[in-house]
Amino acid sequence: MRIVVLGAGTIGSWIADLMCRNRHSVTVVDRDPETVRRLNNELDVRALCGSASESAVLFQADILGCDLCLSVTGDDEVNIVAASMAKAMGARRTVARVYGRVFRDLSTFDYQEHFKIDRLLSLEHLSAIEFLRGIRTPGSAVMENFARGALEVQEIVCTEATRSMGHPLKSLELPRGSRIGTIQRDGKMWIAGANDAIAAGDRITVIGSRENIDEAKSKFQAKPDVRRSVVIAGGGETGLHLARMLEGHRFHVSLMETDKERCEYLSRLLEHTTVIFADATRRVVLEEERVSSCDVFVACTGDDENNIMACVEAGELGTPQLMAIVQRPDYANVVNKLGINLAISPRNVMARQVLGFLNNGPIVTRKQIPGGSIAIVEIEVLAGAEATEHVLANLKLPPQCLIAAVMSSDYVRVPTADDRLSPGDTVVALVEDGAVDAMLELFHANGR
Repeated sequence: MRIVVLGAGTIGSWIADLMCRNRHSVTVVDRDPETVRRLNNELDVRALCGSASESAVLFQADILGCDLCLSVTGDDEVNIVAASMAKAMGARRTVARVYGRVFRDLSTFDYQEHFKIDRLLSLEHLSAIEFLRGIRTPGSAVMENFARGALEVQEIVCTEATRSMGHPLKSLELPRGSRIGTIQRDGKMWIAGANDAIAAGDRITVIGSRENIDEAKSKFQAKPDVRRSVVIAGGGETGLHLARMLEGHRFHVSLMETDKERCEYLSRLLEHTTVIFADATRRVVLEEERVSSCDVFVACTGDDENNIMACVEAGELGTPQLMAIVQRPDYANVVNKLGINLAISPRNVMARQVLGFLNNGPIVTRKQIPGGSIAIVEIEVLAGAEATEHVLANLKLPPQCLIAAVMSSDYVRVPTADDRLSPGDTVVALVEDGAVDAMLELFHANGR
């Protein structure tokens, strides 16, 4: 594939190296002549010196018709403009990295839709999602990034007998816009059908919006999750994203930050989080805040050494679950020996996202669900595709496929049988590996 990387900082250079190792044709653009010289000498790439937001530079980088353009400079505005220009000039797919929370906030303006960018990626938001997966009950998963945060896919274990057990799914009154995605029983996983019935001990995925997914889960769990306490060290964007995800979902959340003005800002944004002006790397502070009684301690201060130190102190005080952001790969062995349960590397998080974009045809991303042969795929609905000609109930989808969500310019929701797809929509579907090609026939332009 032909890939263009705009920006050769830490993330951009690492992505370029990753793409080279996967045998792709890579062009890199950066403003720094020394960085360009180094990349040309060290990597099998074509590195150019220039501004990522200048059309002449993009033209020189052969942006016309490239398969994937990744805009990862250190400036959010430049990334958005450059990715938008790349799309307009002919790049098949464009991705822009953003740091500011405002660019992912759909309540006031949809930057992704307005600038015609295929994906806005926030490393901080993605890292927070990784932490959330580890904090939730064992085996749970929340894949909010599939629907820009509006859709959740959670995995739960049906441990208690409820009135929903033993009845076909079609007879259950699930909240509007929610559904059961997969069922796992006795080591086998399959996509749930209308006639399937849930049994105690089954592991199921529940799909729905943040507003109704807890109600849907209650149909299959007699007792709510035990309320747990989480202490977050570091009030940067990762800490902020994580606190927003946790508050209101049966978690007591405390967030510690060393910058007073930042604390005041966080207090205005987080209604149900206790924001504390304190240094989480000091043992006396952790003792005063009774970190020993919390269930989970997450360190995301922006400094690897401080994160590791804070986790070690919290662990010695008795916190059972320790998590940290650790950027340096050579620290991987150290964190395991120090008892840190989960270490998140933003570079690895980005790698999984980028590799998911390396698909041909209408597939935008594809990720495998652990424990089975079922993938979650994000599909672009192309003009002229057979999928646009009928309502969902009349589409000739393979039985091993379930359309879980539809995203268009003005909504993200779980569809009903009477919904109809339009060109430009994005579909999130669950599909067994062997049925992917058959499903894609419906989404290719003039695919009949």
